[in-house]
Amino acid sequence: MCDNKKTHTTVSRRTMLGGLSAAGLSAYNRETLADNRKPQAGGQKLNPGLQQMMEAAQAFLNLLSKDLQRQAVFPLSSDEVSNWHYIPTYIAALPNAAQMIMHKRNGVSIKEMSLEQRLAAHALLRSALGTQGYLKATAIMHLELVLREIEITLGRNVKEATAIRDPELYFFTVFGTPSKEDAWGWRVEGHHLSLHFALLGNRFIAPVPAFMGSNPAIVKHGSHAGSRLFAAEETLARELLQSFNAPQSSQVMIDTAAPNDIITKNHRRAELGKPTGLSVAKMSGAQREVLMRLIQEYVGNFTADLAASEFNRIKAEGIEKIHFAWAGSSAVGKAHYYRIHSPKLLIEYDNTQNDANHIHTVYRQPDNDFGLDMLRQHYDKSSHHRGVGE
Repeated sequence: MCDNKKTHTTVSRRTMLGGLSAAGLSAYNRETLADNRKPQAGGQKLNPGLQQMMEAAQAFLNLLSKDLQRQAVFPLSSDEVSNWHYIPTYIAALPNAAQMIMHKRNGVSIKEMSLEQRLAAHALLRSALGTQGYLKATAIMHLELVLREIEITLGRNVKEATAIRDPELYFFTVFGTPSKEDAWGWRVEGHHLSLHFALLGNRFIAPVPAFMGSNPAIVKHGSHAGSRLFAAEETLARELLQSFNAPQSSQVMIDTAAPNDIITKNHRRAELGKPTGLSVAKMSGAQREVLMRLIQEYVGNFTADLAASEFNRIKAEGIEKIHFAWAGSSAVGKAHYYRIHSPKLLIEYDNTQNDANHIHTVYRQPDNDFGLDMLRQHYDKSSHHRGVGE
């Protein structure tokens, strides 16, 4: 039934997971997670969170066949590390695939995995994301079924819609060898989800770029009507926008028209030049608090330890350097865009497509996406790694 009301009830993110078991996307076994937290005897001691992630990656790879292992693993020095996108996955079998806007992905898709391998893949995903982030990520996958239903209703070819809007077309890729001594990383990616993690021994050096999107932003029809994944990301930003006085608003508003996507798109480097908009230094204490709550909504997608590390990094680099900018309409339901930007932080949010009911968000470190800069510094100091990662 169509919901003609102007407001929509926000459905719990947990409700969005209702159809996941049929797609083989059920949450991982908690006993397996508990086992992954047990420390290994001897050798270098890892941070418990990193230990869990390393062991989850190892367990996932060990469950794959030799062929799937070769498909899943790439060298850390490979260009594949930064080969990322958030558009639908390229499907060669479709007759008009060449004319569609799609991305050719590498790695092992959920569709190719057995149930045991899927559970291991989700254990790896859960080792990096807190409850909030894990529910968002899996709900994004499930939204492919909602989008498929919408597109078929609107007249799209059933075979084409079924092939493209597939909650199993999410790919897991590992870079290097999961190790407590050396550098390695991994990625999970598909339509509207692209998460990257880079580690170096006992250090988590980069959880970026972290892209999440939602189409539709608010489900308006069917059994999931009212579902809204990014309510806080919009609500907090609007609360901040509405708190500004006239002089502040004149600095915040950088354009009357919103861009049709996040500006940095899938670029390897997030280069936007000098931050624009209103600096935190010119905000009141109450406004700063709302901005920091908004930033926490993004970093809060990660596990508690990683989120705290990211938030502390942002504060240590000086919150006064952060700028908040808005483009487009300030009216609810109209096309709008905002960003939070400093030399070492970039958050972009865009809701313009499909009549402003299609959200793209990204969390990035302009100086260290994919952990490449920190890895390069490491390799420059380590002669036995000379040339790796260049």
